[in-house]
Amino acid sequence: MNLTPLMKPVFKSRVKKIARYATDTEGIQRSVLQHLVGKASGTEWGIKHNYAGIKNYEQFAKSVAVQDYESLKGYIDRMRHGEKDVLWKGRCKWYAKSSGTTNDKSKFIPVTPDGLQRAHYKGGFDVVAQYVANNPHSRIFSGKGLILGGSHAPNYNLSGSLVGDLSAILIENCSAFVNMMRVPGKDIALLGDFEEKMERIARATCNVNVTNLSGVPSWMMAVLKHMLDITGKSSVEELWPNLEVFFHGGVAFTPYREQYLQIIRKSDMKYMETYNASEGFFGIQNDPSDPAMLLMIDYDIFYEFIPFEDLDSPNPRVLPLWEVEVGKNYAMLISTSCGLWRYMIGDTVRFMSKDPYKIIISGRTKHFINAFGEELIVDNAEKGLQKACAETGAQVQEYTAAPVFMDANAQCRHQWLIEFAKAPESLEKFTEILDLTLQQLNSDYEAKRFKNKTMQQLEIVVARENLFNDWLKSKGKLGGQHKVPRLSNSRQYIEELMQMNK
Repeated sequence: MNLTPLMKPVFKSRVKKIARYATDTEGIQRSVLQHLVGKASGTEWGIKHNYAGIKNYEQFAKSVAVQDYESLKGYIDRMRHGEKDVLWKGRCKWYAKSSGTTNDKSKFIPVTPDGLQRAHYKGGFDVVAQYVANNPHSRIFSGKGLILGGSHAPNYNLSGSLVGDLSAILIENCSAFVNMMRVPGKDIALLGDFEEKMERIARATCNVNVTNLSGVPSWMMAVLKHMLDITGKSSVEELWPNLEVFFHGGVAFTPYREQYLQIIRKSDMKYMETYNASEGFFGIQNDPSDPAMLLMIDYDIFYEFIPFEDLDSPNPRVLPLWEVEVGKNYAMLISTSCGLWRYMIGDTVRFMSKDPYKIIISGRTKHFINAFGEELIVDNAEKGLQKACAETGAQVQEYTAAPVFMDANAQCRHQWLIEFAKAPESLEKFTEILDLTLQQLNSDYEAKRFKNKTMQQLEIVVARENLFNDWLKSKGKLGGQHKVPRLSNSRQYIEELMQMNK
């Protein structure tokens, strides 16, 4: 049975509302802010910042300072212990666990019922609405959607309160209709052991009429390759001839595109990017010919932006959406119905157009590697190297690291180029300690390394003496304040260095 025609009128109405983005950006966003401030006026945070007296954006910007996880951590921890009306009205039972900060292995982002309905689920609805609008002959609801999810666990043993991957929270709370249209069942989707989950997904879905996929490219690739292995099929459309679209997000799709073309050979297969994070649902690729994503401005999310060049300033400029410029990079701030206020999420975006506002994710506010969803930050790297050096007697002079993207066997890893002042007696032992320490420091890295399914153990290449100085000199950057980029999400720097290491 094909339910798509029944849904089209609802989707069409929503697409018309989204068209207002092009003509009333400021009005929509100001209305969102007043809604959020009004709802939170009776909370501890709202009382402290006089939300009852805030009548416009300008007053809000003067009343509330820019926040990060460290500044909100104390409030969030109290919420996790069961306190109500702290950052948002009522009690929050769900917390999305994501990669940590300098001081913590993990962050715990509140996911309130309002945030679920008026951001995350609204975003999921709009993704399908935009897809059907762009593909009028779609039969997406003639079959099921394979949606990959993570897992969750009890939160401080409080009744009904859980922490886990955002995807697990979304699956756990989804509507009866969505549950009817998705596979696998919750008993499989929420398993913590990815190896067992992958096996059971394959067995449970190989004979189902799957029309669409949703998930992170790296995880989905591992599942699809495993399904081909156990079924003996040579391509995914042999399993699911009616498959038509992959809704993807979480990490950049570019490194995986060729691999997907190799295992899904349908010429009319569609790929649609989304910008959905633990903190909220922000963007949708609404035009198949344009890689930029439409910024979703009528959810429970108010946006502000710090120009990239101002990030290190003690008093950076902060701009509302209607004052940003096309072509410039900005760090993104959000205020949401999950209780995040002027919160810097760590992503940088570049505006590609206005009326409507469309963005691409341009990077992070700090050096990082997030090729596979691992969110490795420099602080993790420094602490990992410190531990490896302490246990092996080695001394590191310089280093850089970058991802090695998946090969034909769906294997990937981090590659480190290290110049030792004193080399370890056993490079193998040094490598193992560094890898294990990174897993201890970073929960997302740990998850991706689990049983070598998404990422294999990191690789260390020993650099010759003075390699990094020679590279900086070749760039005219030897001495002064110039530094070697420690972590990079691309291989540009490490490839240049490897060429000089011969």
